[in-house]
Amino acid sequence: MGILDVLDLPDDLTTELDGKPDRHLAVVACMDARMDVYRILDLEVGEANVIRNAGGVITDDVIRSLTVSQWELETSIIVLVHHTKCGMLRFPEAEFRERLAEHAGARPEWSADGFDDVERDVRESIRRIELNPFLKHKHCVLGYVYDVDTGERRFVARSKVLEAA
Repeated sequence: MGILDVLDLPDDLTTELDGKPDRHLAVVACMDARMDVYRILDLEVGEANVIRNAGGVITDDVIRSLTVSQWELETSIIVLVHHTKCGMLRFPEAEFRERLAEHAGARPEWSADGFDDVERDVRESIRRIELNPFLKHKHCVLGYVYDVDTGERRFVARSKVLEAA
C-alpha cells in the first residue's frame, strides 16, 4: 500500500520537474542512515521535499522548511517518518548537554528533543504541525513508523484539522 492510499487521491498528480514536488508532498524523517526515505515511501526524485534531522523532530527549523515548502513550492501533504530503534529514544539529554558544555564551555540554546515512545512522538509531531499558525495546509499530515528490522512501514495517525474554506 502506498503512503497516499489512505487519501484516495487521483494517480495523475505528476507535473514537470521544476523544483516543486510532483506529489505536493513534504516529508519529515529521521536522519538515521538505515532509512532510505524514497524507498520506504515508494517515491521517486522530484516527488517530495525531504527534510531530515535527528529523530524527525518538528523543530523551529523544520517548521521553517515546511512553511517555505507549502508557500513557495506548493506542497499540501506532510508525511512524518519515525522509526524503531531510533537513537533519540530515551536520549540522555542531560548527559549530552553536559558533554557539550565541557567541550564548548557553554550549553546549546536548543534541545536535542529525545522521546520515550516513537508512536506517541509521531502523534505529538502531528499536533505541533496542527497548532502552527504559519503552515497553511494542516489537514493532511500522515504519520508512520518504519521498522528497521523488518522493513515494514506502519501507519500511526493523521491530522484531525479540517482544511479552511
